[in-house]
Amino acid sequence: MRLSLVVPCYNEAENVAAFQNAVIKAFEGCGYDYEIIYVDDGSKDATMHNLRKLHKAQLCPVKVVSFSRNFGKEAGIYAGMAQASGDYISLIDADLQQRPELLREMVSILEEKPEYDVVAAYQDRRRESKFLSFFKRSFYALINRLSSVKLQPDASDFRTFRRSVAESILSLKEYHRFSKGIFAWVGFDTCYIPYTPCERAAGVTKWNFRKLFNYAIDGIIGFSTAPLRLSVYLGSFTAVAAVIYLFVVVLQKLISGIDIPGYATIIVLILLLGSMQLFCIGIIGEYVGKTFEQSKDRPVYIPREVLSYDETTTE
Repeated sequence: MRLSLVVPCYNEAENVAAFQNAVIKAFEGCGYDYEIIYVDDGSKDATMHNLRKLHKAQLCPVKVVSFSRNFGKEAGIYAGMAQASGDYISLIDADLQQRPELLREMVSILEEKPEYDVVAAYQDRRRESKFLSFFKRSFYALINRLSSVKLQPDASDFRTFRRSVAESILSLKEYHRFSKGIFAWVGFDTCYIPYTPCERAAGVTKWNFRKLFNYAIDGIIGFSTAPLRLSVYLGSFTAVAAVIYLFVVVLQKLISGIDIPGYATIIVLILLLGSMQLFCIGIIGEYVGKTFEQSKDRPVYIPREVLSYDETTTE
């Protein structure tokens, strides 16, 4: 098998058949074998029903992994890569915003340029609001400043790896996965190519601002300890400020006396110090929580059903 296409799906019942037809058309006459690995991430619609039809028809080699519940796209990527058997492994969404024709170009680059191990696509023109674009730019600027691992701005999960790279990614068993950070952390030389996302074939995006914000927090927590260092800096600053203010109060008392108790000052200081303490405790809590969940050693996903080319297994 030359190429494996990993396709995470969540409520994509209207798109999976159209996606497969687009893949078959795009790879017609490519001269090498390829397979499609669909990962149903606990969909609530008829996605799995339609995937069973595609698997039964086998118009091209199709595997299907179905989760016992929704584990998230990161788990879907991990599960699909684990099932892949190709020399090259590609990640692509099922909504046809990322065109499969570009995967042929990625494979050609890897075959013609052995110095590259990964080909990743970045969006040269985003189809989203200015606010969301500003948020994403700010996130990349922040995480690249805080982390030793540098992320390519606007680079998506739409990419193709050599098998050696995929095996390195699979060797990382962390429970809270932030793929963009993992792709950068494992290293390897990457060729970045631009693409313009198309309109969704059907349905709506599953990513809202709240999910993107939580995803960004996971990325920062997972690939930087700078927030913990920030709590140290804040604590040191407030401690020094408190000592300075102590000397000010003592001198004021000795020199001119204090006629009116500083009620307002005390309240402001209490609120300031209390909020800083809660903020720092919250940061520490995020790291402790992630560590606690990782220490349980739970699997990244639980498969309910796995459909390979010629057999069906239920786990």
